[in-house]
Amino acid sequence: MKLIVKFNLVLFLVFAIGFAAVGFFANRLLQRNAKEEIVENARIMMEAALAVRAYTSTQIKPLLETQIKYSFLPQIVPAYSANQYFGQLHKKFPEYAYKEATLNPTNPMDRATDWEADIVNAFRQSQDLTEQIGERDTPNGRALYMARPLKIKDAKCLDCHDTAETAPRTVIERYGSNNGFGWKLNDIVGAQIVTAPVKLPVQRARSVFAVFMVSLAAVFAVLVAALNAMLFYLVIRPVNQLSTLANEVSLGNLDAPDFEMSSRDEIATLAESFRRMRRSMVEAIKMLEA
Repeated sequence: MKLIVKFNLVLFLVFAIGFAAVGFFANRLLQRNAKEEIVENARIMMEAALAVRAYTSTQIKPLLETQIKYSFLPQIVPAYSANQYFGQLHKKFPEYAYKEATLNPTNPMDRATDWEADIVNAFRQSQDLTEQIGERDTPNGRALYMARPLKIKDAKCLDCHDTAETAPRTVIERYGSNNGFGWKLNDIVGAQIVTAPVKLPVQRARSVFAVFMVSLAAVFAVLVAALNAMLFYLVIRPVNQLSTLANEVSLGNLDAPDFEMSSRDEIATLAESFRRMRRSMVEAIKMLEA
């Protein structure tokens, strides 16, 4: 087996092991970063919902509190504002969603589905649990959800949710007297749930991984070509020429031209040693003939 073949076999073996190891760890890192990006997107959505709710409670609700005696305006409700805000966002980005899932809501649209009710009940069973993160299948593909408990911390909320008898007349006229009552202070009545798509960050991570691995393979191909060229011109060709010259001398052709090397590397040292040996051989033969 020729030297260049052995060299390339070792080189390809080292590359295959390195390529597999780098690919494994790079893929894990990119997938982890994609997961962190999804969680960060969900957390930003959650904080945006909290900001809208706070804005409604502190700046909109005080302006409309007297209006509730004459007609109920849903804009006074923080949950309504948050839902409307994300409703507009959902039109442009249908993969993203927000809902204030409630076990006993005033508005039937806010009623928790089965999987949302499980989240709410988990919060109710563990008062120390402040956040849940998980994944589920949706019509738009795999999605990550983040949930936080909705806890009655403000006694003013009970003005509309304590009993139907004490609730404002305009609320009863709009929503009826069957739902949204019986809430208690410090009770967990629902959960804020944001949903963000998994496929988009994961697809970006896969695209980056593919580009990285192709680039790594291209760098290896260029490196192999450069190393092979260097090996051929600096080692293999001089050794072949020196081997041919040695073969001619061994067959008795003492007039074969010398092997000239302009470099000062190991091959040049070998060539110089061969010239001295050849001269010594010629002198020895001449002495024998004399």
